[in-house]
Amino acid sequence: MTLKVIAFDADDTLFINETYFDETEKKFCGLMEDYLSHQGISQELFRVEIDNLKIYGYGIKAYTLSMIEAAMKISNNTIPVEVVEKIIEYGKELLQKPIVLLDGVAETLEALHGKYKLVVATKGDLLDQRRKLHDSGLGHYFHHIEVMSDKQEKDYLDLLKRLDVKPSAFFMIGNSLKSDVLPVLKIGGFAAHIPFHTTWAHERIDHEVVHNNFTTLEKINDVLQILLK
Repeated sequence: MTLKVIAFDADDTLFINETYFDETEKKFCGLMEDYLSHQGISQELFRVEIDNLKIYGYGIKAYTLSMIEAAMKISNNTIPVEVVEKIIEYGKELLQKPIVLLDGVAETLEALHGKYKLVVATKGDLLDQRRKLHDSGLGHYFHHIEVMSDKQEKDYLDLLKRLDVKPSAFFMIGNSLKSDVLPVLKIGGFAAHIPFHTTWAHERIDHEVVHNNFTTLEKINDVLQILLK
């Protein structure tokens, strides 16, 4: 490998994210449990989220709007304004969650800094992701921060064009096989998967990934054994 750019996903790769969404979903299900079972509420919320991706994209603001819409559908438009206010409160709480770095992140970035061009390539809301990276204290390690509307092959090719780097010199590290690994492998790049203990259903795939340019890591600092040989 003649790598030049090492890219990291942010949420659940650098710091905790999905755990907070899981906690919020449980509170939302409790709020709406007079109308439907918790499983039914979760399924309806997920359907609304997926339907709204093409309109709202990813992130907490989109999630909050989807919770409000799901509540209206579940209740047949009968929820009181107090419930809407509570859902908005849940969204604001999500936006103010503390930034908790995953084990080994700071040490890994410190070891790689100056040896490669380090990049963040993540989905979500621009303002929120920039806030999280600022509050994490990691921002100074990165040459470039890219908050992507999606992570398809074209999105990665657009990123590589902006970075002026070929796919064969690009290495992506993330917790999602669907978003962080498969598109990068398809365009000729390298990718590493670091599983997180919980994954949003939309990011799951039902098959193994087998590719010469792919590796699975137990923890993020394991990548140093590959990149600092």
